[in-house]
Amino acid sequence: MCVAPKRVIVGLSGGVDSAVSAYLLKKQGYEVIGLFMKNWEDDDDSEYCSSRQDWLDAASVADVLGIDIEFVNFASEYKDRVFAEFLREYQAGRTPNPDVLCNAEIKFKAFLDHAMRLGGSKIATGHYARVREREGRFELLKGLDPAKDQSYFLHRLNQEQLSRTLFPVGELEKTEVRRIAAEIGLPNAGKKDSTGICFIGERPFREFLNRYLAHRPGPIRDDRGRLLGEHVGLSFYTLGQRKGIGIGGIKEKGASRGGGEHAPWFVARKDMQANTLYVVQGHDHPWLLSTQLVSDQASWVAGIPPEPGLYAAKTRYRQADAACTYAPVQAQDNLPEHRFALKFDAPQWAVTPGQSAVLYDGEVCLGGGIIDQVLALA
Repeated sequence: MCVAPKRVIVGLSGGVDSAVSAYLLKKQGYEVIGLFMKNWEDDDDSEYCSSRQDWLDAASVADVLGIDIEFVNFASEYKDRVFAEFLREYQAGRTPNPDVLCNAEIKFKAFLDHAMRLGGSKIATGHYARVREREGRFELLKGLDPAKDQSYFLHRLNQEQLSRTLFPVGELEKTEVRRIAAEIGLPNAGKKDSTGICFIGERPFREFLNRYLAHRPGPIRDDRGRLLGEHVGLSFYTLGQRKGIGIGGIKEKGASRGGGEHAPWFVARKDMQANTLYVVQGHDHPWLLSTQLVSDQASWVAGIPPEPGLYAAKTRYRQADAACTYAPVQAQDNLPEHRFALKFDAPQWAVTPGQSAVLYDGEVCLGGGIIDQVLALA
């Protein structure tokens, strides 16, 4: 199909951010076509997965804006490329971030490919991030609203993907996005932001995983080796978890009232070989703090790793940037760009294997990798 230079395919999710993105692009003179992605079919009639309502909202937005919209089903691609990896990571005792993989494999790969077949020159989404072209390269920048910046989830995007992507609301504050939506009469102007697993929705997480992961109960022990109870399977817990562990407080004989023996418990370690879950008391226990990590599966926005040196990083979304030193790590395949180490100036809390470590140079997101090893303070 012939590519129309001003045709942009907008991923309309049914939410307000993508809706305003479509409006802004149309206002700028682009030919805008909406595309609604359905990526999950299991129990889609449940109260937790609202793809039907989202489709109706997206179609209503397209009607108000006067643009065409297409419904496309990527459920098979999502299950093969994202959900299968999501389950593998949980079965290995790690805690993956499906939104990162979903963006790389679905929103900016399957969707991008489909958009090009529709003759689009660019795609656009409602992410709070920005793209800047400088010296022949494309940079991924943080969104201007620090409370909504989503560059963390986009760090695996490459030069080809960024060259074809627009983030219209990345320059705006969320409050301004909602104001615009209300002003132009969008039907979803007041719709709450979606949370939960990418394209699967909000649901009781353990109940959801129960359908896909095997249960292998085992002991729960504290940092002194005391047996506190039984876990339902290591896959169902994540480091730093406080709620849902299923144990009460332990009180030493003769301990005074109001002492630290009633401090909350946190998941601190998983011993996969011994099938043992370790928990500790107190938010700042040394087992929950670390200053060094090693990541693998590195992906760099520029296509090459950054120079070793001082940067900032996030080890989880909604975390403040933490000063660190970055260095590549020689891997078994002799490709050092696949692994890297971060050493933080200050201890980081509950750094979790399977999550993403994302590197920043000021407002520029350089890329990152999947956390593989963590060195705790004790």
